[in-house]
Amino acid sequence: MHHHRLVPLIVACALFMENLDSTVIATSLPAIAADIGTNPLALKLAVTSYLLSLAVFIPASGWTADRFGARVVFRAAIGIFMVGSIGCAMASSLEGFVVARIIQGVGGAMMTPVGRLVLVRTIEKRELVSAMAWVTVPALIGPVVGPPLGGFITTYASWHWIFIINIPIGLLGIVLVTLYIDPVPAEHQEPFDGTGMVLAGIGVAGLAFGLSVAGLDILPWPIVVALIGVGAVAMTAYVFHSRRVPAPILDFSLLRIPTFHASLIGGYLFRLGIGAMPFLLPLMLQTGFGMTPFQSGLVTFSGAVGAIGMKTVASRTISRFGFKRVMIVNAIVSSIFIAACAIFRPGMPVTVLIVILLIGGFFRALEFTAVNTIAYADIDARRMSRATALASVGQQLSISTGVAVGALLVDLSLRWRGATELVPSDFTSAFLVVAAISASSVLLFWKLPADAGAEMSGRVPDKVAADPVKAEPIAAGETSDQRVG
Repeated sequence: MHHHRLVPLIVACALFMENLDSTVIATSLPAIAADIGTNPLALKLAVTSYLLSLAVFIPASGWTADRFGARVVFRAAIGIFMVGSIGCAMASSLEGFVVARIIQGVGGAMMTPVGRLVLVRTIEKRELVSAMAWVTVPALIGPVVGPPLGGFITTYASWHWIFIINIPIGLLGIVLVTLYIDPVPAEHQEPFDGTGMVLAGIGVAGLAFGLSVAGLDILPWPIVVALIGVGAVAMTAYVFHSRRVPAPILDFSLLRIPTFHASLIGGYLFRLGIGAMPFLLPLMLQTGFGMTPFQSGLVTFSGAVGAIGMKTVASRTISRFGFKRVMIVNAIVSSIFIAACAIFRPGMPVTVLIVILLIGGFFRALEFTAVNTIAYADIDARRMSRATALASVGQQLSISTGVAVGALLVDLSLRWRGATELVPSDFTSAFLVVAAISASSVLLFWKLPADAGAEMSGRVPDKVAADPVKAEPIAAGETSDQRVG
């Protein structure tokens, strides 16, 4: 297998393990609680502790990769995640299980951003679209497959296998990383920003954790509001701090680069709608349609099938139409399919639901691939690790915000009706609003130059191709901004 295909597959398998594990536990909490002698409500600490650990350590991922090497850190992250998985499987108390989940969170925090850093440092830019398509799939499949798979394993085997299956996957990943991923050291090592790490860690943790639990009825609302408030204050303090240090742990000056700005801010808006889907859709199918978790999982899995099909055409589509056109059109189409979920009602043929989710999953995955890839179009090698860290923080916050917005809209509908039980119509406004938010990302993509990401897509815009001088191939290492200049 070619190197540009093998490396993305190795990274994708590791990210799939992390994405799956973060959601597979949800349906297994009652069985785990009964086995270790606690109640399911208390065991939700395992979910929140993982999210908290993930949020705290993501900002440090870029500096750590520069200091020790991306391959070393990625391999270590897989190992740490495996240690946490073993701890979860062996836990006999609430305290032990929570500690093991925190360890898993540390590994997961490094795995996603550093995995992407491995890609952008080892794959040539013209091959990065295809590579990123493989890495996009786990992020879409994991949240969909997790709950039904967790229920299946818990019902027909034992909840311990949820974590034990990570061990052979992790061992294989470590071996493949060692054999097939070259050690690419950072060209420039920056001093560690300790104060920034504390402020950014508190800020990201407060915002991501607070937004994640806002709709899960885990903590009282005053505590949730306090968490979000502390996170906002800490992040504001960090922004002022970052302007006074030469090497901030999260480099917001990257937002001055048009392609990165569109990817981070536009991607945040688009992912907000997508982040709400794994929360809204299963809840609607189970409460409004009377499906079991396993049945609803089989329906929602059709979106993952569409995502898998996307990887075969992503590179050719972006090469044919260019990043800007694909992101604009695709954001609108994807949002239409999110809004289509608002018409789901009991009695509709399941085939119709599956077709809508299948096609929607394809377009969402294509948009993810384009948005994730163009982020690195004009980033120089020295700042690549900072870009992956900041992009990962944005993605974490967007998914957390999506869950919070979706839960809030459903709750408002329930209160408006003065009812206590959910019905399918309670989800109508939620799907429409998150679809509108996702569609608003077009405003950011519209501002991009016509040749944005041309070096990656290999496409020359029509107006440039008309000029034989400007139609010359873009030189290796030359950015689209330099060509325009």
